[in-house]
Amino acid sequence: MIIRWLGHSCFRITSAEGKTLLTDPYDTEAYRGTLLYAPLDEAPDVVTVSHRHADHANTAILKGSPEVVEARATQFVAGFSIRGISTYHDEQQGDARGDNTAFRIIADGVSVCHLGDLGHELSQARVEQIGEVDVLLIPVGGYFTIDADQATRVMEQLGPAITIPMHFRNDRCLFDIAGVEPFLAGKAGVERPGVSELEISKENLPASPKIIVLEPYN
Repeated sequence: MIIRWLGHSCFRITSAEGKTLLTDPYDTEAYRGTLLYAPLDEAPDVVTVSHRHADHANTAILKGSPEVVEARATQFVAGFSIRGISTYHDEQQGDARGDNTAFRIIADGVSVCHLGDLGHELSQARVEQIGEVDVLLIPVGGYFTIDADQATRVMEQLGPAITIPMHFRNDRCLFDIAGVEPFLAGKAGVERPGVSELEISKENLPASPKIIVLEPYN
């Protein structure tokens, strides 16, 4: 499996069979020019959408005819096992910003959890619904999502081998949210390899947990 961070909350996951899954495609024309990532140029087999905000649901820009998955159920598409788990975009059970779907995606024996714009810590029931997580894709910028402290606790709840932060302020995302540094502060196992993608297999997962900060591809 290859996981490439395109930017914001958008990742391309490529299976060993060459099938591709895209998460939360963003719209660079939304939010008054505060998303400076390059426009997406992707033709995935399947797309997951955590919620219908413009920075997470720009399926119209994608090439081909990908299957769009938003359902909170388990389904098998293009060789990917995809389970949607109902969560919220805020701490008021969706009253402030609506619903959010977290996805557990399995391919090549590796379990990836994409939390979308999760706005709260997880109940034990949701932790059990998500199940085993090898790779966690987690928002850390706060305000619209969980912040650094909450993200730390969610990471501890799920216990991944690899955590990849997303949805944080950087030179291509000018949202009024925090950068990645508050989340990284004081943590062991932080790596900045200076690349946009990782090749991951069940066999090469680290023995001790790692937090890997990728560079946006776009």
